[in-house]
Amino acid sequence: MPSYKIKHLTRYAYAAPVIDCANQLMIYPLEDDRLEVKSQTVTISANPEIAFFTDYFGNQVGVFTVIKPHSELLIDSTLEIVTMPILFPMDEEPAEQQWQHLADIRYDAAFMDFLDPHTSLLHEEIRAALQGVVNGNDKPLKNALVLSEYVYANLHYEQGVTNIETPTEEIWRLKAGVCQDFAHLLLFLLRLIGIPARYVSGYVCPKEEGVRGAGATHAWVEAYIPFYGWLGLDPTNNCIVNDGHVRMAIGRQFADCTPIKGTYKGTGAHTLTVSVHIENGKPLKAAHDSETPMYVREAQELVAPVNSYRKYITWAQQQQQQ
Repeated sequence: MPSYKIKHLTRYAYAAPVIDCANQLMIYPLEDDRLEVKSQTVTISANPEIAFFTDYFGNQVGVFTVIKPHSELLIDSTLEIVTMPILFPMDEEPAEQQWQHLADIRYDAAFMDFLDPHTSLLHEEIRAALQGVVNGNDKPLKNALVLSEYVYANLHYEQGVTNIETPTEEIWRLKAGVCQDFAHLLLFLLRLIGIPARYVSGYVCPKEEGVRGAGATHAWVEAYIPFYGWLGLDPTNNCIVNDGHVRMAIGRQFADCTPIKGTYKGTGAHTLTVSVHIENGKPLKAAHDSETPMYVREAQELVAPVNSYRKYITWAQQQQQQ
């Protein structure tokens, strides 16, 4: 049974003091029969009290507020977990019976949120592209694996070409992106052929070099396989999710699973740095190693409108989302 120690450090540095900073944390692993949390410590600068609730999808969510002026917000999570291997689907039932099962649950409340691929002008183009990829005579599991491999083969892993709001249509056109883009495209394709699929946010714990998504939070997909349940597929790394992936949240898409987000009052100019350091059953390295940022984003202050009314409207609409 693999054990991991994970240090997840997030730092917001503001160009000037800000106030009324309200935040939401989705950095608490989803425990089940394949994942046990041995310990977790979350410390936040200014030591605010964290309140907890369980959201619609069953995720544990922490919320806190820092009212007083501050120029930096530091969120430090240290986690120790143990994972177990999955039991792979036997996939013995006939293909026709499995597809009928998926048709029967289409209007089941437990699956409806994960079946709508959303309206897109590219539906027909994408369907045409998949004609030589998917096969309705094959079982859902085989088609899901084929689509995951298709996304892996047809998208170039490249940082900086997309952002959290990039729509699936643009990802399809760009043929490039990062793990969340790979996941969003696979979600779309699976739902398009009638397989329920949900977005997963978490960590990938590499056992070898070359694993995409290491050193930051990761994203993948869970597809519903008839008579088995939810099976994790990582299209970024072209693999079935096993004991090297740690789930933090599930939802319809990234917006349901954002690890850390919030709002505040003050300057829009800030720098966000994120680092994730993972050890496979070994002591964490020195702090300066584990805190080396793997992700850095700088946001510039917006130019103030000259009209006072427009200035107020801009301020009201541009409350920064972290």
